[in-house]
Amino acid sequence: MFVNFRRIHKCRCVQLLTTGLFLCAMMVCWEELDHHILSHIKAYTYRYLINSYDFLNSSFTIASNNNNIKDGSHSVAGVIRNYTYLINHPDKCGRSRKIWEDVFLLLFVKSSPENFEQRQVIRNTWGNESLIASELGVSVKVVFALGMHQELRWRSRVQLALLQEDQTYDDLIQQNFLDTFHNLTTKLILQFHWVHDYCPQAHFFMSADDDVFVHVPNLVKYLRQLVSSKSGAKNLWVGHVHRGSPPDRYKHSKYHVPYDLYPWPSYPDYTAGAGYVVSADVASKIYHATLFLNPSIYIDDVFMGICAKTMGVSPQEHVYFSGEAKTPYHSCVYDHMITSHGHAKDMSSLWQAATDPKVYSSRGYIGDVYCTAVRAMLLCLPHYQSTYSCMAAFA
Repeated sequence: MFVNFRRIHKCRCVQLLTTGLFLCAMMVCWEELDHHILSHIKAYTYRYLINSYDFLNSSFTIASNNNNIKDGSHSVAGVIRNYTYLINHPDKCGRSRKIWEDVFLLLFVKSSPENFEQRQVIRNTWGNESLIASELGVSVKVVFALGMHQELRWRSRVQLALLQEDQTYDDLIQQNFLDTFHNLTTKLILQFHWVHDYCPQAHFFMSADDDVFVHVPNLVKYLRQLVSSKSGAKNLWVGHVHRGSPPDRYKHSKYHVPYDLYPWPSYPDYTAGAGYVVSADVASKIYHATLFLNPSIYIDDVFMGICAKTMGVSPQEHVYFSGEAKTPYHSCVYDHMITSHGHAKDMSSLWQAATDPKVYSSRGYIGDVYCTAVRAMLLCLPHYQSTYSCMAAFA
């Protein structure tokens, strides 16, 4: 029997070359593969099989004595700086009048100093306090959380514009830290400390980004239902919940968290920082957690999760709190929506469409079936998974 040795050697060379190319591709793509697949597998395993975050207290608690903790300040063992207010409105909720105003919802909007237009659009739409009071019959206070402009050459000019803006609207809360991505946790601390110091009587507290659309009528309706329920509105932290999320180890990502900062495979459960609501008792617990936890995690919603976990608070999922993307534009969605993310340009048009009285007219049985089918078609597609889940179609 004749054997073609030349063909055998050629086949082996092709196999070796293919194997080498595959291994090279694996080495090049390993970090990306680990980031998108393996890290999530490890995180979910840790979250759902081990489900223990006891290390938080020992790893993030700041060693301090009674002299280092100053109630109401940002100074804990020298780790959290005592930032001063550049713009403040301590009487926003009636503090100086000694008769605290009955505030149903305090809404803190996280904004960048240069985002003048976005703040104005919010004032004209879902952040219009007088319109909310007249239409919904509740007191909702809206303020904007700011730091200083990060560019030194523009800082004085922007600051002057902010002072002029605040003289007109009286709704800016600013401290003297740089307004950067890595200071988002500082901005979170600003919010909860301000609530504790100047508006502790608010029944609910909400934090939202300035590119988030908040359907305030639907939100107020939902919160009123909680207040009137048997369980009441206690121990509430509601939003778009991330469970078993792994730290981002991809070095080129802005969310990158190195192992020496957080060596564990999974974060505690937390809500998307774009928009969430807590009850007054939870706001107080988060405030006290910031007094003894090291704010080294600069991703604010993750730090919020750490604070909540140490205080025994768990987030609750609401299917109509958006994740990272916009909700579909349709009237069958508007009558349920609470938040939608990514609206820097279309806030006004969405407000007009979502609050149109025709949206809330009685549809009847056939109309309800139709809207359920429409929501299923819109929300159950894969590319909408980062906004409302498929479950929202049938909620």
